[in-house]
Amino acid sequence: MKTTIVKIVLLSLCSTASPVVLAAESRGSPDVVIEWNALLQSNMPTSAGVNTPRYYAMLHIAMFDAANAIDRKYTQYRARIWFVPRAASAEAAAAQAAHDVLTALIPTAEPAFTAALDARLANSAGWSANVGRAVGRYAAQQILSWREGDGAIGPGPAYQPAPLPGLWQPTPPSFGAAQFTQAGDVEPFALLTATQYLPRPPPLLNSAEYAANFDEVKLLGSATSTARTAEQTLLARLFAPSGYSTQHWVIWNTLARDMAVSQRMSLVDTARLFALLNVSIHDGVQTSHASKYVYGLWRPITAIRRADEDANPSTLADANWTPLITTPAYPSHASNQTCVGTSAARALERALGSDEMSFTATWTGTGGNANVVRAYSRFSALAEDQARSRVYAGIHFTFELTASQESCMKVADYVYSHYMRPRSSPFH
Repeated sequence: MKTTIVKIVLLSLCSTASPVVLAAESRGSPDVVIEWNALLQSNMPTSAGVNTPRYYAMLHIAMFDAANAIDRKYTQYRARIWFVPRAASAEAAAAQAAHDVLTALIPTAEPAFTAALDARLANSAGWSANVGRAVGRYAAQQILSWREGDGAIGPGPAYQPAPLPGLWQPTPPSFGAAQFTQAGDVEPFALLTATQYLPRPPPLLNSAEYAANFDEVKLLGSATSTARTAEQTLLARLFAPSGYSTQHWVIWNTLARDMAVSQRMSLVDTARLFALLNVSIHDGVQTSHASKYVYGLWRPITAIRRADEDANPSTLADANWTPLITTPAYPSHASNQTCVGTSAARALERALGSDEMSFTATWTGTGGNANVVRAYSRFSALAEDQARSRVYAGIHFTFELTASQESCMKVADYVYSHYMRPRSSPFH
């Protein structure tokens, strides 16, 4: 591969084109990042499941490394690409990298990806575009090779704790086996290990804190709760999603697209924004999911139905208690949704320099439900709604939200502090 890059450099040195004109052309439109983010969103296979953040992270790291190899504003994330002329087209590089990564990840959508690439580069023929495309191919190959065999694909080990008080058991109505049990063994995108920022443990079952959190979710999270407000019920359903088709991954990536446009960000800065966001989300949700198999805590539905076994006189059992939203098939502590929101909000705050940004988030209604548009003035406010929705849904305790918020704030800070740092010189 080094030979390929050397050939690119030699061709550039032999070119008779004006380097000033080519350099201006090479900056390209940041729309290329937004376009491919939306393309992934619309072609994401339903089978992706908990691996959805992996698709986003791979796409945006490849696009960033391809564009930044030409722009050189930041340190590279992963792909090592040297001696690329700054006159090469960063837009062509980003588009080609996106095409190659997504075609490898979602081969059934290859016609759509190729059509998008052809349309993007229809008016970009010539030396600058050709060199940029070569850079994009090389960046994509490095990212794909890096993540091959990362442990994310394939079945995980069986997980079934003994039916002791406090330990997770399969939950109704499906009583399905635990999902993505290999979370702790998957190679993170940025962190050193999946437990680098392991959430703090849950409180003891016989503690006052546990009892207070138990009573809260029992009251607010019940399918038949009369204490839960209409607003709280809506939040539970929005983030489930139940009655709405918009996934939380989509909410945060759509928000990033809006921010990139409103802040008039350059191509490389837009690529960096999406890489920071999606790597933080991936390693954040991996952190919380791995912790589930470290602690193996039972879900509220099990805890409430078996409260007479928890040695806590302040908790009362209800054998018929059912949550508003069906409980996911894995242990409780800590909260995945909270880690997604916290890491995403923090990544946007660090990238844009402030948590205080005005924006709207839109959920598309299904089954006769109207679309929901909610206005926010802080990224962290959206993240807080996302976290609290899990208590209202009846599937998490508040102490799990707090533990996830503490850990996943650190995850996003780590990503920001260690990757894609500003260079002191473009030639550094």
